[in-house]
Order: sequence, then structure tokens, then C-alpha cells
Amino acid sequence: MATSVAPVDLSNTSLFSSMGVGSGLPLGTLLTQLQTSEEAALQPIQSQEGVVSATLSAYGQVQGAVTALQVAAQALTTPGTFNALQTSVTGSGFTASAGAGAVAGQYSVTVDQLAKSQTLVTSGQASATAANGTGGTVTLTLGDGSTHTLDMTGKDTSLNGLVSAINADPSLGVSATLINDGSSTPYHLLLIANGTGTQAAVKSISSSNGSLQSLLGFTQGSASSVTESAAANAQLHIDGIAVTSQSNTVQGAISGVTLTLNAVNATPSTLAVTQDNTKVTDAVQGFVNAYNTLQSTVQSLTAYDTTSNSGSVLTGDSLALQVQSQTQSALDTFLPGGTISSLFQLGVSSDPTTGKLSLDTTALSQALAKDPTGVQNVLGGTAGVGKAVQTLTTNMLETGGLFSNADSSLNQTLKDLQSQYTEMSNRISADMSNYRQQFTALDSMVAQMNSLSSYLTQQLSGISSSSSSKSAG
Repeated sequence: MATSVAPVDLSNTSLFSSMGVGSGLPLGTLLTQLQTSEEAALQPIQSQEGVVSATLSAYGQVQGAVTALQVAAQALTTPGTFNALQTSVTGSGFTASAGAGAVAGQYSVTVDQLAKSQTLVTSGQASATAANGTGGTVTLTLGDGSTHTLDMTGKDTSLNGLVSAINADPSLGVSATLINDGSSTPYHLLLIANGTGTQAAVKSISSSNGSLQSLLGFTQGSASSVTESAAANAQLHIDGIAVTSQSNTVQGAISGVTLTLNAVNATPSTLAVTQDNTKVTDAVQGFVNAYNTLQSTVQSLTAYDTTSNSGSVLTGDSLALQVQSQTQSALDTFLPGGTISSLFQLGVSSDPTTGKLSLDTTALSQALAKDPTGVQNVLGGTAGVGKAVQTLTTNMLETGGLFSNADSSLNQTLKDLQSQYTEMSNRISADMSNYRQQFTALDSMVAQMNSLSSYLTQQLSGISSSSSSKSAG
């Protein structure tokens, strides 16, 4: 960060305004002129500080563009950029997405049954607020074999109280609400399993509270006052193979592919898992954009206006020119031996006038179709363009690198200028203090001499008048 050289205000005209009143000499004006002359020596330091600060700011702009290029180059070397797959579904019944581990292929999928949650409904009760016994526990056993207990000790055991207590404990695996059917015993407690499939369903409910046992007691396959709408597992066929899932989100049936079931389909749907070149195209376009931004930044900061014969802040600057030339050279990375050996065989071209890149996405797509491995090697391989630019930019940006050393040197220069400025300001302040003392003494001496002159003039005038009077008598 730049260290700012703060100007020191040495002017204080109030100290000069009364100077010379006694002597009649223009001492205040002379002191002001002396101060202006002394302060002129500070201007070169301030000018130097401005130049150094502007250079640091410009370096910051270039560094930011280099950082963006580094990020873009990293995208070229990321395996996921080249191994991405996409899915398409012909037909209805499900959607699909591909992730890690997926392989290209085509599948026939039929959704035979959707997974659904179990519901349990108690018999009708006359009151939603009347207590159902006192305290006790309610134990639920789920299809996956897990057991969960709700302690009702000291709690409201009415239907309303049960709804609140059940919903306050998500570990039970069920949610509760009340249904009012409008009859004389209208209130039914409705329990809904939080998950789909048979493993999330409730296998049994029991309670140590007799009243709650009468209300909630339930065992699958046994007679009970609780009515069950059974859970169901999802059922589907993939290329004729029967698959069962507890959820409508089916993972693992096809390696790396997630199926989301949404409807039963009588006619098989076709799932195609294919190479997704969008990420490669986006990565190359991002790299081209970042490279062009860096070149534009350097060109703007190093430009020279021949009309006004004036340069920019980094005109002729070695660091800026070094960044420009080295990044241009990194693009020429060449991999011999393959059908694709250069970035410029992938639809990337360089404008000979501006040095900026452009991308022909059609040519890139054709190269990917022809030799995807060759494209990956040139862009993201260990000897490819992405790796070369990453290495170059890392060296530039690291501590002790190009920018770090330049910034350290310039910041040291600013500190030196601050010291020079402070030292010179203190000297000027001391000089002006001496001038004021000397001018004050001069003002006093001349005032005394003027006073003595006036006195002597008066005395001589009086003597002359007295002599004239005597002569006339």
C-alpha cells in the first residue's frame, strides 16, 4: 500500500499581518514572499510522490488483470471441465442429472410406481382440547428398525397437545396435524411419515398411558382404531432390470446418474448421457476474455499520445512490458506428436494489430468431436497452455515475485520521500521562525529610530521657533 506524503502547511498570515506597522516597512509581504520561495523546494518531492503513487495504482490494475487470467487458466486445468456429462430425456416420467462417476451411454427407463409416504389416522374424537390421560411415553418403531420415544410427562395430552409435541421432535420420523370431518366426533389426529418408502413408515406405536394407547396403539397388519394408508417404494425398470427405491430420487441405479421420478409412464423413456462441451467452451472463452482484458489494461497504461506528445503512467515501464510479452509467449505453448498441438488449432486466433484473441466456437466444437483427448492435453495437460499460464502468473503474483518486488521498492521510495518532506518542512519552519525573529527585531529597531527622529525633529523645530521670536524682539 502506498504511503502518502502529507503536505505541511507553513503559512500563517496572521503572524505577518502586524509586521512592519511600527517601522512602516513591508516586512509582512517580505516574509510571505520568503515563505513562498522556501516552500517551492517541497514541490518536487510532492510531484515525485504523485508519480510513485500513480505507478503503484497502475501496477495494482495490471496485477488484478493477471490474477483474473490466473483464475481463467486454472479453469482450463480442472478435470471437471473436460469430463462433464449432460443428460437428456425423451419421454416423461422422470428427469436426470449426471455427476461424478457417470459414463456416456443410453438407457431405457420405465417408471412403474412412485414412492409415497405412509399416513395414519386415528378414530374421531369429540374434543381437541380434552386430555387423554396423564403423562406417559409414546414409542414409535419405524420400518428401518429404529425406535423413537416421545415423553409426555407434564405435557398436554390432548389432540392439540400431541400435535405440538410430535412436531417439536423431528427425530420421531413423523409430522402431525388435525383433521375435522364435521361430525359429532370430528377430530382425527393425522400422522404423516417424514420420508417416502417402507423403511420410513411406522411399523408400530405403543404408549405407557392407557388413554394414549387406546387412541394411538398401532401395529402393521393388526386390527386397530388407527387407519393406515400404506407407504410405497418407487419401482422402475432400467433396460429391463427391475429397480426399487425408497425415494423418488433414485441414486446409484445408474452409476453417477440421479433420476428424479415424477410420474408413472406406461411407455419407456430414453435417457441419454453424453459429453457436455459447454464447460470447455465456457472455460476457453473465459480464458480469451481474461487475456484480452490484461492486454487492454497494459496497452491503456503504456499508451503514448503522439498528438500531444504525452505518455501514460506506465509508458516505457519495464514491468508492464514484461507482463505483456511473457503472457503472449505463454500462448505459443506447443505439444508435438498429436493431431492437435497448439491453442491456435482450437478456433483461437490473434489479431495482429491489437494482439487480442478471439474464439470460433464452431471450430472448437469440431476439434472436440475429432480429438477430445488432444484438446484436453493442449488446454489442460501438464504441458498445456493452461498450466503454462498458471505457472507464469503464479510466479508473477507470489511473494518475492515481479509485483511484490516492484511494490516493495516503490513503497520504500514513498517512505524516503516522506522523510525528505518532513526534514525539509522542519527546516523551513525553523528558517521562517528565525526570519520572523529577525524581522521583529528590525521592525522594533526601525520603529525606535523613527520615534527618535520624530522627537529630534520636534525639538529642533522648537529651538528654531524660539530663536526666531528673540530675533524679532
